[in-house]
Parts: sequence; structure tokens; C-alpha cells
Amino acid sequence: MSAGRRTTLVLVRHGETAWNAEGRVQGQTDVPLNEVGRAQAQALAPVLAAERIDAIYSSDLLRVRETAQPTAGVLGLAVSLDAGLRERHYGMFETLTYVECRERFPVEFERFRQKEPGFDFGSGESLQTFYARALATVAAIAARHAGETVLVFTHGGVLEMLYREATARGLRSARDFAIPNAAINRFEFADGRWQLRAWAECAHLDAALDDLRD
Repeated sequence: MSAGRRTTLVLVRHGETAWNAEGRVQGQTDVPLNEVGRAQAQALAPVLAAERIDAIYSSDLLRVRETAQPTAGVLGLAVSLDAGLRERHYGMFETLTYVECRERFPVEFERFRQKEPGFDFGSGESLQTFYARALATVAAIAARHAGETVLVFTHGGVLEMLYREATARGLRSARDFAIPNAAINRFEFADGRWQLRAWAECAHLDAALDDLRD
């Protein structure tokens, strides 16, 4: 990206799923939106359609694609799917509730809770690897659209990594910020640096879950 050419990124977490409501770990398991999530996706469309958007990207997982569809339809833009925007892979934890994870895998759950950077759930993705993947994916999108405004539909974990990078919080500090379903978040990217402009805009929503765990 040319020096000084700033990309504006509008990032949206997918709408609610039944697994969000149950406190169940989704990760890269492909789960659709529930009725609440579909309504949230519809509520996003008129808000985002009022903005100048040059391109739309989405994780290739169903819950994110379903969230993007109403807005893309109103804007008349194609959605570019990018597997790099997927949620972290939670290995042995996926499909279980957080309560079940703690009961069945107490040692592993504590490593997860302590945010051990190299812990990968046995067959999943470590925090270090996920952080590098999330940042590289969104930075590549920003570089592709220097000077433009890009709408990105993704997952709570990806948003958390961007927030931590932009606010220099590191990976192991407590999460003291909400990441609601279907909220709008705004960043700018230029010369390899992230700036957070707005976080968790929810005025378009009746209610939104923040079901993620530290």
C-alpha cells in the first residue's frame, strides 16, 4: 500500500446463532444464524447501505455469509469470501458448551482461560497462530483497497485480535471490552498501523449477545 493511503475498514461480527445462545463453542464448525441472527442481519442492511462502501468481504462460514447477504443485496455489491477471516479453530472444544469444556478438559480449559499463547486445543489453532492469521488477512484486504472503504463480515475472535493490536493490549490481558453479535466496528489502516475509530455500535439492534469467553 502506498505511504499515507489510508483504508477505512467497517467490520461486523456475524449475527446470533443457536450455539451463541447456548454458550456452545462454534469455532470453525459451520452453524447457521437463528431467527434473532437473521433479524440482526436485516437490521444491518439499511444502516450500512447509507455508507459509501467500495467492497465487501466475508468469512466463508455460513453464519457470516448469511449476515452479509442482506447488506450486499441492498448495496448491489458482490461478496468476496476469504477463509482467512474464519474464527479460531478450537479443536477438542468445538461443539461443547464452555461448561462442558471446563468439566471434561479442566487442564486444557485452564490453559485456554490463562490465554497460553502456544496452546492449540490438541488439534486446533494456538492464540499466536490465530492472531497472526487474523491480522495478516485483514491487512491484506486493506492493502488491496488502499484509499477505499471496505466492509468486512467476520467473527468475534478476529475482531478481538484487531482490537488488541490497535489498542496495544497484548494477547494475555483480560478482555474488558464487549464484542456483540452484529455490532459495527470501525478501524483505519495505513503504513502497517491500525487505528480504532469506533467500537460495538449497536443502535440498530434491539439486543445483542456477547457470548465470547476470555
